[in-house]
Amino acid sequence: MFIGSRHCQHCGAAAAEVTTAELSILKCPRCKSDMSSLSLGGESMRECERCGGLWIEVSEFDRICADREKQSIVLGGASVAPGPQAEANGKAASVRYIPCPQCGNLMNRINFARCSGVIVDVCRGHGTWFDRSELSEIVQFIRGGGLDLARQKDKREIEFQREQLRIEQRLSGPGTDVLGMSLAEHERINGLSAARGLLKFLLE
Repeated sequence: MFIGSRHCQHCGAAAAEVTTAELSILKCPRCKSDMSSLSLGGESMRECERCGGLWIEVSEFDRICADREKQSIVLGGASVAPGPQAEANGKAASVRYIPCPQCGNLMNRINFARCSGVIVDVCRGHGTWFDRSELSEIVQFIRGGGLDLARQKDKREIEFQREQLRIEQRLSGPGTDVLGMSLAEHERINGLSAARGLLKFLLE
């Protein structure tokens, strides 16, 4: 959204007022400039005014993901007009791992929810870095039911893996044959067959 807009032109969300927040100063992991602190919907975060990236700590991002009202506020939050594009001469910028603003360790690049298509930089102990517009893309993914679909997919994968494990255990366990039948079952079947043969012999 552009400054002064009352509603988002894409989703219709009402613009929310962005206020300053009292947070310690951290460096932008991309620009190395000081990030400003802001509060949006009661959640504090840091923003780089140069590149438009956002640094959100773990607990704040968890609350945004769980609270539909906060998601609306994020979508309706006023922000500066888009800056220069990350692409130059039609070629995408190369992938670069960036350090966590808090601990300095290189962050992991992950596909949010493994199926959103939004790649974010994550320090599991401290927070998540969102390049310009990535947070809005993730919120739209969540509000479109993306997290529910991801959970269902994970559940199906877990059930499939458990079933495969049970099959492998039956086949590779002690005293089993290629069909998964235990030796005790073989002995019981063989014993019944022998008893039938003896009974037939006596009756003849």
